[in-house]
Amino acid sequence: MNKTAKYIFLAFVVLAVGLGAFAGGFIAGHLLPLSTPALDNLPALTQPPATAEPQQQAATPPEYQSLFAPFWEAWNLVHQNYVDQPVDDVALMRGAINGMMGALGDQHSSYMNPEQFAEANSSLEGEYEGIGAYVDTTTEYLTITNPMPDSPAEKAGLKPGDEVVAIDGEDMTGIPAVLARRKVLGPANTVVHLTIRRPDEKELLEFDVTRAKITVASSTGKMLDNGVAYIQITTFGTNTTPELLAALKDLMAQNPKGIILDLRDNGGGYLETAVEVTSQFVGDGVVLYEEYGDKTRVTYDVESGGLATDAAIPMVVLINEYSASASEIVAGALQDHGRAKLVGVTSYGKGSVQNWIPLEGENGAVRITIARWLTPNERTIHEVGITPDVTAELTEEDIAAKRDPQLDKAIETLLGMIK
Repeated sequence: MNKTAKYIFLAFVVLAVGLGAFAGGFIAGHLLPLSTPALDNLPALTQPPATAEPQQQAATPPEYQSLFAPFWEAWNLVHQNYVDQPVDDVALMRGAINGMMGALGDQHSSYMNPEQFAEANSSLEGEYEGIGAYVDTTTEYLTITNPMPDSPAEKAGLKPGDEVVAIDGEDMTGIPAVLARRKVLGPANTVVHLTIRRPDEKELLEFDVTRAKITVASSTGKMLDNGVAYIQITTFGTNTTPELLAALKDLMAQNPKGIILDLRDNGGGYLETAVEVTSQFVGDGVVLYEEYGDKTRVTYDVESGGLATDAAIPMVVLINEYSASASEIVAGALQDHGRAKLVGVTSYGKGSVQNWIPLEGENGAVRITIARWLTPNERTIHEVGITPDVTAELTEEDIAAKRDPQLDKAIETLLGMIK
């Protein structure tokens, strides 16, 4: 904890002791009405302004007393004038923290109250029973990145990019997406009602999805025509690396002429898994840099022993607008090392690192962006994405007709590299 943050935190602790159920803060309220209320409803102009109490001033470090003066003024005005008294100091405190995180202007930094934090860290019992969709939990609303084949989500008609704005009629506005995900999970054969906002639709869409037992590998492989090995990775989880190793051992034994790695609709996962996956295709060098606010860096290097590092076997990586986070790390590294050409469209652009940091006294936790990822050639991923070497689109008409022009272009590109 740096000195500034430490002082501010100590100020909150002192206030908690000195004021009992202290919760200093401000909340984001409604906009003021455009019309002016009658003057007799306004407080008397001679009413003395609210000022900081002595204990409030004492609890604020001297160098911040001027900065926090409007804060304490607003705090006292609320306690003196708000119509419904007494006000909930704890709610104000949590609102202050929530407002502070929102003021960063970073969609990935947020506050989780104690109840939400406890729920997010409770055991994921039944975590493999749900609707069968890969999701992005770093967005404002839980976002579908890819319904699994033959899953309840796919059968119900959910699509990549769908935002879950309500679950069983409960508005998800302001609810961390990681918690919304847990509300979608549930016992097999039960129904969850999802209200969906789809980018191309003007109206919200309603879906009833019957949950099921979901078992699907995160890494799969098969041989295509023309001696091309095709590998698909749908997420970067605990089982991804061992599943990838099993697929590669089988495919490499068949002496493939080339390799296609499909990372489309892969919303990411563990950083360590991204390093392990990259290391299966690159013999040495840097996988990525993790750069912090003070410009210090942590370097993640290739791990030795990869099964498909022979550059004589050309490689193509498929990406799309829903390839994010760990997917972008792998795609960027393989592109920078010249190990693979990328085919598809520019990726999502999620290249930042978040930590959930618990607040003392069981006051929840804050999720703070602490670093950004750079490719081996020091390219920024965040809000930029990874640009493919060969552009190939996939339209709704293609999907409806069960065509895959992106995969066709990947095969065409790979065969051209082999020749």
